[in-house]
Parts: sequence; C-alpha cells; structure tokens
Amino acid sequence: MTANAPEVVASWLNQHESELVAFRRDLHSHPELGRQEHRTTRAIAARLSAAGLTPHPLPAGTGLWCDIGPVGRATTATTSPGAAGTGTVSDRPDVPMVMVRADIDALPVLDVKDVPYGSTVPGVCHACGHDVHTAVVLGVGLALAEFARADPLAGTVRLVFQPAEETMPGGALDVIDAGVLKSVSTAMAVHCDPSLDVGTIGLRAGPITSAADSVRITLSGPGGHTSRPQNTVDLIYALSRLAVELPAALSRLVDPRSSLSLVWGHVEAGTVANAIPRAGSIAGTVRTLSRDTWEDVPALVRRLAEQIVAPYGADLALEYRRGVPPVVNSTETIELFRTAVHRVLAPGAEMSVTQSLGGEDFAWYLDHVPGALARLGTRIPEGPTYDLHQGSFDVDEAAIGIGVRFLAASALQALERAAASF
Repeated sequence: MTANAPEVVASWLNQHESELVAFRRDLHSHPELGRQEHRTTRAIAARLSAAGLTPHPLPAGTGLWCDIGPVGRATTATTSPGAAGTGTVSDRPDVPMVMVRADIDALPVLDVKDVPYGSTVPGVCHACGHDVHTAVVLGVGLALAEFARADPLAGTVRLVFQPAEETMPGGALDVIDAGVLKSVSTAMAVHCDPSLDVGTIGLRAGPITSAADSVRITLSGPGGHTSRPQNTVDLIYALSRLAVELPAALSRLVDPRSSLSLVWGHVEAGTVANAIPRAGSIAGTVRTLSRDTWEDVPALVRRLAEQIVAPYGADLALEYRRGVPPVVNSTETIELFRTAVHRVLAPGAEMSVTQSLGGEDFAWYLDHVPGALARLGTRIPEGPTYDLHQGSFDVDEAAIGIGVRFLAASALQALERAAASF
C-alpha cells in the first residue's frame, strides 16, 4: 500500500468525519424501503458530484455506482437512453478494479429510539446499519479521491451503493444485471456487528453468513362448522401439524452439519372461533450454512409438506422464493483485510468471528468474483448490545471512521496486488 495513504485518509477524516456522521443521521431520519431509495440515492449522488466525481444511477432509478481513479475502456451501457447521469461500464478494463459496496435500504420496522435523528417515516427504520455502511463507503470514495489528486491510484475503486438488500431477490442481482460487476476483480464490504466493540473488525475466511430463502405454504379446503370437523377439512389442525412437523422432519433428513433451520414468522387462518376456515397460510425462512443443502432443500420442503398434509385432505400451494446463498469469503481477500487492520487500526482490532445464520445478498457478487465481507464493530465498549432488525438498534458512530480507514486501506492493497500481476 502506498506509504502515505493511511495518513492522507486519516487527515481527510480529521476534517470530514463529523460530516459523515451527519450524513448517516440524515439517512437514519429519512429511511426508505428497498427499491424506493430515491432520496437516499439523490443525497449520495449530490455529495459525490460536489467532490468532482461522476455518479451513475442504476437502471431502475435507485442505487448508483461511481469510479475513483483511472477508468478503463467504456463499452457497455448501464442506464436507459436519456436517463439522468447515464453512464457506461468497461467490460475490458485497462486497469485493475476493486468494488467497495454499501447497501442503502431500510426495514419495515418501527423506530423506538429516543434520539434526535430518529426515523421520521412511520414504520420504517434503518435497523440493520445500512445507513452506516453507506456513510462508510461514501467516506472511502471521498477520501481516496482526495488521495488520488496527488498520488494516482494503481487502479480503479468502484463504489457501489446497492438498493434492496433486504428484499428477495435482492438488489445485488440488479447491480450484476446492469453490468457493473464485469470489470471488477475483487469485491469488498462491511456489515455492522453489534456484538463487537467499536474499533474492532471481525474476520473469517470461508463461509461467514447463511443461505436464506423464504417459504409460504397455503392450505385450502371446503370449510365448515367446528362441531363437525369429520365432515370437512380441519384446516387449522392440518396447518398446525405442518408448522410443527415440517421443521422437525427437515432436521432428520439433512446432514446436521449443514445447520438447516426452518423458522415460521407468520401464521394466518380463520376469523371466528366456531367456523373452520376455507384457507390458511404459514410463512417463514429457510436458512442453512451449506451451499449443497441450499441447492437441494426446495424440493425436499415440497415433498415433506405434501406428505404431512396428505392425511387431512387439504389442498396445498407452496411458494418457495430463493433469497441468497452463503457469503463465502476468499482467503486471499481476508489476508488483505487482516493486513489492513494491522496497518491502520489499533492493536487488537482484529477479531475472529463465526459463521452466522443471517443472510446477505453480497453473496451474489462472490458467485462471480473473489472478495470478502468483514464485520464492523459498532457496540460502545462495555455498553448494551442493540440487536439487528430491532427498532432499538443503534451504533457507536465512531465505527464510521474505523470503517473508512479499514476499507480504504484494503481497497488500495487489493489494487496494488492486482496491478503487480496485471
């Protein structure tokens, strides 16, 4: 890594870290759900443009990408004709390229924090730290742009601000379909981890997240009186058997080391106590640490569900939606991360973490290029842990500067390694 790069990034942060914190708080106050992130996209684009950079919106209108450093031959259009900020992506670059990705969407969760920057959108909240990820990657881009004015980069750092990470299918597929990944040799990202103290980075080579899919099963029948269940289909009884037996059966028919988990989050049937309903549904998520199990599980879920329900005579309709495979971190990128942590953060900042059953659509990028996701510590030391996807979730905002220093150093190291063999 260029010798004075950490000092330039640190100097930039000394002047602008409070601006990044304010930017994060503004996003937190104005959260937007997946593929509705219009205000967020405009705010990011405006700040990049003010720094003399050229942001390019994704075709659907939310999310964008922006290059820092030398740009290769541009050949592939990524936005519709006449769209504002129309840009191109080079699919045969003259220089190496590293992608640094942030996700920008919020969750349909009520913000219950008593803070000045609380959500102003009822029922919507940045409860997973995507506002922090966005501020971090924005800071990486602005700091590296400052550095590149005096010391040209060894290649291009492509910032990607991705929409709709929390949806199925996720916005990573939108980015890939737009051709933004074609020139990239390495992909990098961080994710807030409220179990780690601020100032630490969690690293793991190999799988670090789980595959995650959604499943909804609807049962239907003729309905009837609760006094005569034998004359109809006792739909709620069949649904309850399905809810209990399907997760149990799955646990006996796959390798326990895959950690397959089916957990229901929604059950709906009936309106009154003395009438058997005509329909009811149950919905949840399927998660596994194994890519092989993830490939096989949809057919197994269908077969078992049909067998469980068959004795009760209910008709079954199953909607199985693919979410994401596991994020599998490349060993080489984790080594880059480890070196960056030791160079630019305090001693003891590196933490070893285990594989999580949470899903992350960053996994789709790693199906195409090597890369890694690191965990960014956000907990106030000795303070409470605010779990992800809860309305009380918040962070120690010192994590933003930590994330900028870490990802900027990692991206520069990846470029220099790639340039050496380009």
